[in-house]
This record gives sequence, structure tokens and C-alpha cells, in this order.
Amino acid sequence: MPTHAETRVLRYTPEQMFDMVADVRRYPEFLPWCVGARILSRTDGELVADLTIGFKMFRETFRSRVTLERPDHIHVAYETGPFRYLNNHWRFRPVADGTEVDFFVDFEFRSRILQMAIGVVFNEAVRLMVRAFERRAMVLYGRTTAPVAPGTPAPSASR
Repeated sequence: MPTHAETRVLRYTPEQMFDMVADVRRYPEFLPWCVGARILSRTDGELVADLTIGFKMFRETFRSRVTLERPDHIHVAYETGPFRYLNNHWRFRPVADGTEVDFFVDFEFRSRILQMAIGVVFNEAVRLMVRAFERRAMVLYGRTTAPVAPGTPAPSASR
């Protein structure tokens, strides 16, 4: 039942954001509590992956089918694992300052113990995960400036 929706404008292209989020096998390198990722199948439009999440004494693996609609939408459909349900999507929309990233997640664990444990820290955990994706974009793509339309003065960079 925890739900989180967040929209941010990031100074990268939709293609860059899409590629970074779609690179599920790299999640353990930067995403908090993601301790394993295994791609079971992949095509241009879809991948099936197992992710293992670990937090304190909990360690759970779940399988998702990820629809890749380049460059503007990634939808995660839950298949098997510790959840009753999991709904997750990413949308990428070009804007003057870069890309508007819309992130949504809604889930419920089957286990009441897991649900209670995550309920206490859910909002902060999701914020940490979103920040981890932002930091990952900076590592991969640098502190880029937004795309500038012809005739528009370039925005000043704040560092």
C-alpha cells in the first residue's frame, strides 16, 4: 500500500535517462538495498529481470517484466516474489531545461512483517533511491547543461 510519486526536471536528455533506468543489470552498483540483478531475457522492447533487495536481516528476490518504450516510458509489471502487487513506471518528457522525469511506485508485501518494516522507512527509502538515480546520471553523463533551443540564452550553471 505504500505509494510514492515524484516528478523532477533533470538536465539530461530523455534518451540518457531512459538508457540509465533501462540498464537494470547495473542497479547493484548504485541503488541502495539492491544486492543483485539478473537479466533473464531482453529484446528492444522488453526485459525480464530478477532483482534481489536486502535490508538488515531481510533478503528477497522478485521477478519483473519491464516494458521499454524508447525514449519516453518504462513500465515495470511484477511477476513473482514477495509482493502482493508492484506497480512502477518511469516517464521521460523533454522540457526546456532537460527532461521531466515522472517516477511512480506502488506496492504491498505479502508478509505483514515486511510490510510493517518498510512502512516505517518507505518515504525516506524511496527518496534515497530517486537520489541514487540522479547521482548515477551525474556519474554517467556529467553535470551537463540543458539542451538550448536556437536563439535562447544558455542557462547559468549552478554547482
